[in-house]
Amino acid sequence: MTNDQLAAALAERVMGWTVVPDRFMMGGRRWLPRWRFQPTENLLDAFRLLEGAAPDEYNISGDDKGNILVRVRIGGVVSEARGVSTPRAISYAVAAAVGIEVEP
Repeated sequence: MTNDQLAAALAERVMGWTVVPDRFMMGGRRWLPRWRFQPTENLLDAFRLLEGAAPDEYNISGDDKGNILVRVRIGGVVSEARGVSTPRAISYAVAAAVGIEVEP
């Protein structure tokens, strides 16, 4: 799954947006160009996704080597993602918790 495909799946399932070519329809006649929501690459978008997911609990930790561990609990489902990219780890952890299968 590409970053764009993952962003689209997360936009639909987590944010509640409708995905159309080149944009996300956010409701209320509002829309966002697809290039403006990149949760796997942009930290602010990743936190927007995390907020939209409304996890029961989450934890983001790192070590002195730059490795990141994100753990989320959404609706009783616990998932973790690791990596060197914080936005990617957040996106993958949220995706796994809501049932989107992603290969790291």
